Amino acid sequence: MENRKQPTSNLTGGQEEEEVTTNFEQLRSRLESEQKRLLGELKQLEANVRPVEERREGSPFGKREEEATESFELEKRLALEKQIKGHLAEVEHALHKFEKGTYGLCDSCGQPIAPDRLEALPQASLCVDCKTKNAKSRASPG
Repeated sequence: MENRKQPTSNLTGGQEEEEVTTNFEQLRSRLESEQKRLLGELKQLEANVRPVEERREGSPFGKREEEATESFELEKRLALEKQIKGHLAEVEHALHKFEKGTYGLCDSCGQPIAPDRLEALPQASLCVDCKTKNAKSRASPG
């Protein structure tokens, strides 16, 4: 496995650079584990879906109540599935950045993302400044 180093314009000394490299490998490992976990959750969600025929056989409830419950459960499952797929996309994007050699760089401005931010959120694709600008632009009307 090839070691990737974060641009070290703000780091001094070889020891810090080595530490960042090691941390990047740990972060990559965490991302790969998270990817496996999320894929497992998606498989489990899909496996728990029962066919319509099976759900309707022998129900003691009236048809409308049963359909309402099924609709609610479907909405809940779809929302959870959407959330998992979104998180999975972020993780896979970060892993792709490892392959391209751009992991640790902001997708927006290209500057290094703070190591503390990556430690807390390995799939982070924006530096704090760009993330803040992004959040403010979404919050302001127009």
